[in-house]
Amino acid sequence: MASTETGAAAEAAGTTDEAPAGTPPAPAGRPAPAGARPGGAADLAGLEAGLDALDTTVADRRPWLRRLGAKAVPPAVAIVLVLGLWQLAYHFELKDHYLLPSPVDVARSLQDKWLEGTLLDYVWTSVSRGALGFLASVVIGTPLGLIVARVKPVRAAIGPILSGLQSLPSVAWVPAAIIWFGLSDATIYAVVLLGAVPSIANGLVSGVDQISPLYLRAGRTIGARGLTGVRHVLLPAALPGYLAGLKQGWAFSWRSLMAAELIVNAADLGTGLGQLLEQGRELQDMSWVLSAILLILIVGIGIELLIFAPIERRVLRSRGLLAKS
Repeated sequence: MASTETGAAAEAAGTTDEAPAGTPPAPAGRPAPAGARPGGAADLAGLEAGLDALDTTVADRRPWLRRLGAKAVPPAVAIVLVLGLWQLAYHFELKDHYLLPSPVDVARSLQDKWLEGTLLDYVWTSVSRGALGFLASVVIGTPLGLIVARVKPVRAAIGPILSGLQSLPSVAWVPAAIIWFGLSDATIYAVVLLGAVPSIANGLVSGVDQISPLYLRAGRTIGARGLTGVRHVLLPAALPGYLAGLKQGWAFSWRSLMAAELIVNAADLGTGLGQLLEQGRELQDMSWVLSAILLILIVGIGIELLIFAPIERRVLRSRGLLAKS
């Protein structure tokens, strides 16, 4: 009798293991009620809420001016430090002033070229050549990379050659190109192609090698074969490595172009940044030389920041490799 009365009292007080009928499930993200059993609907709801929170993008609520400052201040500080060291070297005459002009002298040289109305022509000549040579390199290097990556005999035959060509300095091709094509635009574009195509092809080969075999089997299962498989499975899966190859290909295109323009100099070719640099050397004008080097550097950095960096962020973010801030 005593045990019966104790059980009845406990049941009346609500201290049994079962939750009273009609108890609502715990809200998502909050602890379950004391009477809810583990593994019930409340725990499942909390688990789903937690998983959803992992996928939720937290928007950056900082003011846009502060975000801009966070991105712009570090490069600005680095530039100021470089200019300060440069000015100190000029002030203490580590080299004679005609060999090491001050930042002001270089800026004045750039201003003179701007006032002459020729500065943008020099930049446009080189950028247009570099862009055209790079696009031609992509058209050639992409199918070449796919063939090398997917056909084992071709890979065994020319894979090491591509790696060797990639490590060969671009300037080594200039004498041969001059003999083949003379002092013409064809010489410049030949040097650009020979410098950029191996980098693009090797980047695509590296991207294909990193594809999970599961993706390829899944593509074959749904009928993605041949060019359809390349378009819908192979290239999208290899995109991060391919993009790295494209960035490196542009770098090699720009370097190859400058090497060719330094040597291939003719009146009917127009004047690019490399030819501008060579003219400054012939005149022994270091302000002219350094201003040309500065322009080459600015164009290279600008192409990287304005074109390749946004594309790379978008690709990595779409793969879940880069979280939105």
